[in-house]
Amino acid sequence: MHTMSEARRTFQSSDLSRHSGAVFDAAEDHPVQVTRRDGEALVLMSQREADARESLLQLAAQLIAAATSEHGTLAECMAELFPWMLALTVADQEKCAADLLRTSRASFATNQAHLAIAELTAWRETADAIAAGLGTDLVIEWITDDDVERP
Repeated sequence: MHTMSEARRTFQSSDLSRHSGAVFDAAEDHPVQVTRRDGEALVLMSQREADARESLLQLAAQLIAAATSEHGTLAECMAELFPWMLALTVADQEKCAADLLRTSRASFATNQAHLAIAELTAWRETADAIAAGLGTDLVIEWITDDDVERP
């Protein structure tokens, strides 16, 4: 029998009735597996987690469509899917496309949907700001991975 722990990711179905608070608390932090004696295991997760996974799958479908298109560059194909990219310069469209692809790969590899969604949101907000006329006279100083100290 398992001991109750916040880091637990697997619970028995009987834990839902005996220790429902602990199961629900764990499911708020990360998806948990609920095993059953007479059936397939189930996964319990927060709506936030389910929404993030759905968003990542939608982004993956769009990126795959753009990456496999034979009609233009990756940036041009992505601008068709994400029209807000047209507010960016051609060079920034290319950087945006590369960044979204790279970050999405990291999201899939680490099962961390927020990485790709945050990158997409940051680029979209940048395009929105440019379209609104903000920053046209400013020199933009981008923070790169080299500027960030990693643990």
